[in-house]
Amino acid sequence: MTGTASARENAVRRVIVALDVSSAEAALSLTARLQGHVGLFKVGLELYSSEGPAFVRKLVEQGARIFLDLKLHDIPNTVRGAARAAARLGVAMVTVHASGGVKMMQAAAQGARDDVIGGRAPLVLGVTALTSLTSEDLAAVGWSGSTESVVLRLAALAQSAGLDGVVASPHEAALIRKRCGPDFVIVTPGIRPAETSPDDQARAATPRAALEAGADYLVIGRPILQASDPVAAAAAIAEEMGRARPDQNLEAARG
Repeated sequence: MTGTASARENAVRRVIVALDVSSAEAALSLTARLQGHVGLFKVGLELYSSEGPAFVRKLVEQGARIFLDLKLHDIPNTVRGAARAAARLGVAMVTVHASGGVKMMQAAAQGARDDVIGGRAPLVLGVTALTSLTSEDLAAVGWSGSTESVVLRLAALAQSAGLDGVVASPHEAALIRKRCGPDFVIVTPGIRPAETSPDDQARAATPRAALEAGADYLVIGRPILQASDPVAAAAAIAEEMGRARPDQNLEAARG
């Protein structure tokens, strides 16, 4: 395999497409078209609430790697049970809110590893600060300090609780990488190719910039979903990612 082909394949594995749709039909159509052109598919609250866990299992059985983005946030015992249930679905990743505290995150990690499907537990990721939030938004709900300090504090907390990584904006990825080391997984939403609108993302970045900042995986929704040709849009994003500076790029995406 040539260096260019290898870089593109690596980039493809790092792309997570957000299935931000409300029906099974729309989700199945997208996964059928994009399978092999992206690495994972994100099932969030809208699709999960509409179609439920059985549909997630169906996607897994059809070969899709699933990032189950439910942002669990409850008492530790409840979160442990929910993480265990997610692991039984065979998903590759699941999220919890890092602001739920160390005990809750520890419970999530334990639950995800209680009943492993296929010999491998899902990655458990702590959501730091949503990419739609500004410093003013965080201050309004009682978080002190800059956005960067809040995110870094939560990332360090997630690592101390035994989580595999965090979800954070690309603006904080370099700080997290420096603080938490090379093996801590960083998933970044708020990814927008240079020519597209940031929409409701307050802390967005281009795919190349996010990788060079230290991200492992990029969550991309509307730039692919709303494209006239989603496969071509995914390919263009992977090509841009492949141009990230080699000295800044991380090792091949896990799994």
